[in-house]
Amino acid sequence: MAEVVLTNENFEEVVLKSDKPVLVDFWATWCGPCQQQGPILEAFAEEFDGKYVVGKLDVDDNREIAGEYNIMSIPTIKSFKNGEVVKTAVGVQTREQLIDMLES
Repeated sequence: MAEVVLTNENFEEVVLKSDKPVLVDFWATWCGPCQQQGPILEAFAEEFDGKYVVGKLDVDDNREIAGEYNIMSIPTIKSFKNGEVVKTAVGVQTREQLIDMLES
């Protein structure tokens, strides 16, 4: 399964109500580091399909959610379990760092 495109409209259902751990990439199309993070997240989503949900939320198109989670720098990646933020990382993250965000 590919990454899920998150929006203000589907964020609650896909992220907050998920029965699996969720990784959310807060990003924007104009952000260079976000473009570097993209392929890493795509590969991660494919590798861990069924185990985790991986979503991308464009902060420019979804300011309400970005504001709710106080996104000040991008890329920001947050891991969620049972609807709660567990970990937050700012900047490009490696595969290993993403695993750590979800499994620790």
